[in-house]
Amino acid sequence: MTYCVGLCLKDGLVFLSDTRTNAGVDQIGTFRKMSIFQKDHDRFFAVMSSGNLAITQSVKEILLQGQLFKGKNLWTANNSYEAAVVVGDAIKQVYERDHLALEKAGLEFNCNMIFGGQVKGESPRLFNIYSAGNFIEATPETCYFQIGESKYGKPILDRVLNFTTPLNLATKCALISMDSTLKSNISVGLPLDMLVYEKNSLKASKLVTLDDANPYFAMIHQSWGEKLREAFNSIAEPSWSGAHKSSDISVPAKKMGAVPINHPPSRAQMAKFKTASKTSKPVKKLASKKVVAKKK
Repeated sequence: MTYCVGLCLKDGLVFLSDTRTNAGVDQIGTFRKMSIFQKDHDRFFAVMSSGNLAITQSVKEILLQGQLFKGKNLWTANNSYEAAVVVGDAIKQVYERDHLALEKAGLEFNCNMIFGGQVKGESPRLFNIYSAGNFIEATPETCYFQIGESKYGKPILDRVLNFTTPLNLATKCALISMDSTLKSNISVGLPLDMLVYEKNSLKASKLVTLDDANPYFAMIHQSWGEKLREAFNSIAEPSWSGAHKSSDISVPAKKMGAVPINHPPSRAQMAKFKTASKTSKPVKKLASKKVVAKKK
């Protein structure tokens, strides 16, 4: 499994991916999931992948070779949208080649990619490309994409991130998102590849690989856990007595009220029920009428 997150912000892009792949508990491998395509003073792209490693490596190789799709590749696409179409076409080509063999082996064609960058003259753009080769684009309202083990790192992104978040703050947010995933899922692991792309730079000026010896990531790992515990302990515990109105938990919802509690009947009720049972008249059974078939 893997975890990759891409952010599309006012000032640029942030890409972060882990490097762990595994086919079982005792078969753990390390493979890079981020690739960069750069043409000085003209264009810059980065792609991160999750899914079947053999499929994603084939797609990346097609892109690196510069194969043309309808006369376009990453080096000749007029804009980032056309470049995303090229990536989608490369996925479709691998699907046409391999899907029957995968089906016979009982395997799913699994390939997801986060692709983004900038062509000179346009703003940075980010795309989430699916196994079918189709894709969606990030917007100011939805400014990030995740692939792989996304659920553990999503809450911090939802609470902190927006389109106007500065790149440095977004970098910290992405790393905390990754640290939360590392803490909760063994299938995601170090080292990490991180790229912070500054708008209109058209180059990878801030690119780093982080492991547990990296001082900033080590600080993030330690501080985030401590700050979470501090925040948790600072929140008031529920009050059942009503002494503290702000933490009173005993007030029922107005629409529903309290949950009803059913008690066993009292002895008096049981005695009354028995008396009523004895005095009640037995129900007469209705005689069933026999239907006589008429002879023709």
